[in-house]
Amino acid sequence: MNSLARILRSASALWPYYLGVVLISTAAAALALVSPFILREATDTIVSAVHGDVEVADVTTTLLWLAVALLVADLTNTAMGNIGGYIGDVMAMRMRQILSTRYYAKLLALPQRYFDNQVTGTVIARLDRSITSITQFLQSFSNSFFPMLIQVIAVLVITSWYYWPLTLLLALLFPVYMWLTTLTSRRWQKLEGKKNEQIDLANGRFAEVIGQVKVVKSFVSEVRELDDFGRRYGRTVDITRPQSSWWHIMDTARGAALNLIFFGIYLVLFFRTLNGQFSLGDMVMLIQLVNMAKQPVHMMSWIVDAAQRAIAGSRDYFKVMEEEFEPTANAELIAATEATGVPVLDLTPVQPLTPQAPVVRFDDVTFAYNEDEPVIRNVSFEAREGEKIALVGESGGGKSTLVNLLLGLYRIGEGTLQVCGRDVRDLSAAELRASVGVVFQEASLFSGTIRENIAYGRPGATEDEIVEVARRANAHDFIMRFPDGYDTVIGERGLRLSGGQKQRVAVARAMLKDAPILLLDEATSALDTKAERAVQAGLDELMKDRTTLIIAHRLSTIAGVDTIVTLRDGMVDEIGSPDQLAASGGIYAELLQLTASSSAADRARLKRYGLVVDGHGDEEDEEED
Repeated sequence: MNSLARILRSASALWPYYLGVVLISTAAAALALVSPFILREATDTIVSAVHGDVEVADVTTTLLWLAVALLVADLTNTAMGNIGGYIGDVMAMRMRQILSTRYYAKLLALPQRYFDNQVTGTVIARLDRSITSITQFLQSFSNSFFPMLIQVIAVLVITSWYYWPLTLLLALLFPVYMWLTTLTSRRWQKLEGKKNEQIDLANGRFAEVIGQVKVVKSFVSEVRELDDFGRRYGRTVDITRPQSSWWHIMDTARGAALNLIFFGIYLVLFFRTLNGQFSLGDMVMLIQLVNMAKQPVHMMSWIVDAAQRAIAGSRDYFKVMEEEFEPTANAELIAATEATGVPVLDLTPVQPLTPQAPVVRFDDVTFAYNEDEPVIRNVSFEAREGEKIALVGESGGGKSTLVNLLLGLYRIGEGTLQVCGRDVRDLSAAELRASVGVVFQEASLFSGTIRENIAYGRPGATEDEIVEVARRANAHDFIMRFPDGYDTVIGERGLRLSGGQKQRVAVARAMLKDAPILLLDEATSALDTKAERAVQAGLDELMKDRTTLIIAHRLSTIAGVDTIVTLRDGMVDEIGSPDQLAASGGIYAELLQLTASSSAADRARLKRYGLVVDGHGDEEDEEED
């Protein structure tokens, strides 16, 4: 239960709800205890009248008032129970809000390496299962079980006043039950962990398949994916069988132990009443009180089951929360992961750095995704303000790695990387990324409107600013052909747009961000020739007055750059202007020769560099321009 206590402490801002639950539960328990005493008085009064000790007419009014008192107590108890339920429901949802926000903040503050080893759907499934199990347990505990526990404590006090051996028998219920539960718990949790693993894998794959359903359908893989999904859930059924059998066998043992103890309690009550030590009213009252204790004991089977799930869920939750932050993570994100309530965030956009020489400088940089397996080694080059640098090399040679390092997605291993005259180690992730605009090969738009996607980096941008960058990105005309124009909802990942349209929206988005450094990571390689021409016109506008690093898939698109940096096996091979390298006999010169060739072998060698020959792409775009 330590992990659950840790959850409560981490959400200490909910203390008014905790206090409310305690007070309302105490009041509800007190009101529930009134009824047995009223029934005792009514029973003894009726017995006296039946035996002729008092006249029936004399007790009629008394019984009427006792019935009214019973009604008032029950109505008030019902009201208190529902007020407590309301407080518990709101508390649980606030708890879910806090835990989910902290979890989300943690994920946003984790380094890219964490996500390299995760399936997105599994991360989402873990959030849902872990936090749902925690909040559902707390909600059930506060709404139902906690008031009963208070009742049990009161019952133990009352029964000790009447006959202390009866209290001992009642008190014996709980250690016996908990001992038997402890015997059950360890094995149950181990099996629950295995079951959760299969559920996470199944749900992770589910999210992947739904997100790429077009690919799944095109490869006629629907049945295979469904079979794999069903098999994983089938394994959960296989795990549930021994898990549930073990639980219920032990629950039967627990129930039998409790039944034996209650057997002893009833014998005590019956024989003490028979011997005149309790009145009939006392026996009725004590039986009711004992049954009040019996209800939460029987409910413990369910509450312990829910607690086990919550504990297992909290372990998954805290496992993520204990991951190390990205070294330069936003301070607000870090604070949000530790907030005891809902964090108040400063939404003021981070301003980009002022360009200073060198705008970009790699100085003897070495980096490895996996230890002792460097992807780039001793890379050194620099880009001055307004300069265009092209990166050329074989696929897997480290070009995209340089982009990742400039975005601060990974920390360099050795050497120095400077951006706008400052060492990236001295910059926060927000400062660095605010200074770097990027257009990837995949546009990666969000669901929502075209307007929202263009303004993603500057949500406060005016209509005129959005339209201006859309015009410059060669996107305004196709946007206005939609009936809703800039308010057109484009669907998840922009599925309503063609490849060329999505990329032009991405160009407009980068243009509106207005960062001094621009990264083009094969920004047109996924497009056909017609779409590429439209996007390239936007990119030419975007590159104006910016320091640009380009990874291109056509040599024609880098012919006009200032400097070409060629990479071979993760190391810089040559640096120079296109004219210089064309005559050097190096990689670039070789690529120019291969481009001029029509042989299949030469074209295959070009593909190693991620390059295609101009004029040999597809001839039509999905869109109608």
